[in-house]
Amino acid sequence: MGRIAYVNGRFVPHAEAVVHIEDRGYQFADAVYEVWALFDGRLADAEGHFARLERSLSELRIPMPMSRAALTVVLREAVRRNRVREGLLYLQVSRGVAPREHPFPAEDTPPAVVITVSRVDRAASEARAAKGVGVVTTAENRWSRCDIKTVGLLPNVLAKQKAKEAGAVEAWFVDDLGFVTEGGSSNAWIVDGDGVLRTRDTNANILRGVTRLSLLDVIREAGLKVEERPFTPDEARAAKEAFITGAGSLVLPVVSVDGKPVGNGVPGPIATKLRRLYIERAKAHSI
Repeated sequence: MGRIAYVNGRFVPHAEAVVHIEDRGYQFADAVYEVWALFDGRLADAEGHFARLERSLSELRIPMPMSRAALTVVLREAVRRNRVREGLLYLQVSRGVAPREHPFPAEDTPPAVVITVSRVDRAASEARAAKGVGVVTTAENRWSRCDIKTVGLLPNVLAKQKAKEAGAVEAWFVDDLGFVTEGGSSNAWIVDGDGVLRTRDTNANILRGVTRLSLLDVIREAGLKVEERPFTPDEARAAKEAFITGAGSLVLPVVSVDGKPVGNGVPGPIATKLRRLYIERAKAHSI
């Protein structure tokens, strides 16, 4: 059986899935999205993703396309139809289809909904985590509402391409004060020289990562010290460890920044432990 997508109330073959040319997500990036990790066919960190979806929609004044309960049924059915046990689920909600005018369309315009499901090779992911990845830095050039998970990701695309061309996996945005904000599709962390975990606070212009939030609970339960305060690229390179978090990367050790090693250039014990603990927690709290 081939892949199945959900588009505006219908499950259709992935190759035949289309949206209208005047969908505002396509015309204006007037849309939000969420990505769930799937463990054994179940949605990880479900509550956090639903809460962020509802907040993003509210901030943009896009109505929920259906109740949370109904959406949960649709998401689970998308997973079931694709027969995916380990993977990612992508949900996008736009303001809908309307003639191309910048102001909002009529209030009765229904939001447009797209869902896709893809497989993840967990063995390959674990092998990459065991080796660690590199990141590069790039100037922060995004809009001032990165807390809303919109599909307006062109700066992120360019940053991720810069990373790819440098042989790295992620790019870290650096603000005008010289501090790392976050990655192109992840939150950024270090373990500083005192053994304290550090990540940017959400009062800054960053996305409120759901994996980040869950990991904060894991860190506290593990009895580790964490501070939500910024760090510079130089502090990252001088740190004992660094890593990134996200639904796709989970907890992924970073072993170099702009080609220079972090710590001894291999994944450190704290990031490695936190990856294991996070995955255990995600599996236990999936739906």
